[in-house]
Amino acid sequence: MGGMSSGEHERRLARAAELRAARASGGRRTHSTDADEESRRKRNKISDAAKADYLIRDAMARGEFDNLEYAGKPIPGLGERYDPDWWIKGLIQREHITGLGPAAIMLRTEDAELDQVLDKQYTEKQVREIVEDFNTRVIEARRQLLGGPPVITKTRDVDGEVARWRERKAARATAAPATPAPEIKRSWWRRIWSWQA
Repeated sequence: MGGMSSGEHERRLARAAELRAARASGGRRTHSTDADEESRRKRNKISDAAKADYLIRDAMARGEFDNLEYAGKPIPGLGERYDPDWWIKGLIQREHITGLGPAAIMLRTEDAELDQVLDKQYTEKQVREIVEDFNTRVIEARRQLLGGPPVITKTRDVDGEVARWRERKAARATAAPATPAPEIKRSWWRRIWSWQA
């Protein structure tokens, strides 16, 4: 019945029948509606603070406050000065979201990591495409008039980056030691078989 117990369902049906009967009798109240009105007045006399206190004590008795994340620890961010964007910064940190922010800052971080990205590429064509795409985004960011920090990231020379990529690739190839071929281990029975033959 949608999460409702049968006893609660029957009680609601009985209450609906009483209300229907009260309306049909011309608005005369029955004894149960008077009792409901009395209990409603008693509930209204209880202050909101007392209701909240009761609900908190009830939740504590059920153990809903046990094993909370910051139990016995200071609340993070408490005592720092107010930041109007606290919620978005917390979301980015909590969800490890990347790729968001002003274009100027994103291009600076990408510029710092561009050599590592280029070193992972296999062909000169891939390196050229990545550097050309980076240069296009830098130029587009300079044209924007949306505000934010200024774009101080410089464009990169495509041919120069390809030459540097080749140099780094050659240096890695010479620095990598030649690994000897591993000895093939034969099983014990093959060794014994070849000894007897």
